[in-house]
Amino acid sequence: MLPNGFEEKMQALLGPEYEAFLRALDGPRRVGLRRNPRKPLDPEALDFGLSPVPWEPLGHTYDPSCRPGLDPRHEAGGFYLQEPSAMAPVALLDPQPGERILDLCAAPGGKSTQIAGRLMGSGLLVCNEIHPKRAKILSSNLERLGIENALVLNEHPQSLAARFAGYFDRVLVDAPCSGEGMFRKHDEAVTDWSAETVAMCARRQQEILQSAACMLRPGGRLVYSTCTFSPEEDEGTVALFLERHPDFFVEPQDTPWFAPGRPEWVPGGRAELAGTVRLWPHKLAGEGHFAAVLRRRGDEPAAGVNTLSAQKLPAAAETLLRELGVTLPDGIPVAFGDTWYLAPPDTPVLSGLRVLRPGLELGTVQKGRFLPSHALALWCSACTAELALDPAGDEIRRYLAGQTLACNQTGWVLVKTGGLSIGWGKASAGVLKNHYPKGLRRPYAPASHG
Repeated sequence: MLPNGFEEKMQALLGPEYEAFLRALDGPRRVGLRRNPRKPLDPEALDFGLSPVPWEPLGHTYDPSCRPGLDPRHEAGGFYLQEPSAMAPVALLDPQPGERILDLCAAPGGKSTQIAGRLMGSGLLVCNEIHPKRAKILSSNLERLGIENALVLNEHPQSLAARFAGYFDRVLVDAPCSGEGMFRKHDEAVTDWSAETVAMCARRQQEILQSAACMLRPGGRLVYSTCTFSPEEDEGTVALFLERHPDFFVEPQDTPWFAPGRPEWVPGGRAELAGTVRLWPHKLAGEGHFAAVLRRRGDEPAAGVNTLSAQKLPAAAETLLRELGVTLPDGIPVAFGDTWYLAPPDTPVLSGLRVLRPGLELGTVQKGRFLPSHALALWCSACTAELALDPAGDEIRRYLAGQTLACNQTGWVLVKTGGLSIGWGKASAGVLKNHYPKGLRRPYAPASHG
């Protein structure tokens, strides 16, 4: 059941296309996953009935009956479950290694992890989420995918704009919206919809875009996206933004998979709005989305700010890393209490900001010993001592449930499955004590054998 007022509105907008649109909303939703280039997996090793997503080289739709979220390689960060249309904004943002990127409304982390995959460990990714609980989910997803060059902040966009004027090469604003494009995915999107919600979202989007514009360098690229069909939040929001920011323009993209924007759907809509894109569920394998690529006029380097000062890692940490055979990437060691992180090179000073994750968590000092973090395990590709577990076997199920395993090694051991690191264990006297985090453990169920 669609909301009152929505059907009439869409019928007036779509005309003869409306019936096909309605049939699509009544059909099954599309599901997708995106492989993580930081933890490469051969797609042929993923028996999920994969089909390619045209606009994302690492993206696939899959057969929902396969339930890839239960596969241990998902927990190991080999892939991220992401609806296919949601992969489009980052493809349009086109991040390049070495750049400074801001994902301003970043939770739960699908687009942040996609950006990180494009950066390949080079450059700086700042991920911000205003809601504290959602920011924690964002942080855990970055950790799971083994991303080292990302910060997670929990700030209002205006607070960031005051600190980072002209600082970023590219900015993504995947804005909070009325969620019309998610009607067949989330029931609450249907029940929460109203014309008043649409208007409220449009006002909020302008405020967020104002902050985003301040933080983009001249010559930089800003992608604005929503998961709604509403012209007020899509072409209308872009039109008002361009009116208030004459130093920005719509940069059309060569995207044959997507439909053009509709300037005629908003009062006085300028022709350049046709250079925005719409993703319709009756025209492609995905949910509803909208995106605009906005370029800021000019060409200037990103502004500089003061950077973090490096601290010296504790001797216990250096000793353990050497024993593990782990060589850290370039970065800035910093301590938050007893926990040590490796911040990305050139990380700005973070004092006065709510920081959930200042970089890659390395571990914690306890009673003179250094305990390696789960994040470090997920980042590692190799270690002096490793234990390989079959992703379809019983031992990996036992490990994810927190049980002990047999192991003929000694000391810290990197547990891997399907070639991907998934966590630590500590071995002694033929037994591997499990260090998989308690909050992530699953109930044990024996492997099925047919």
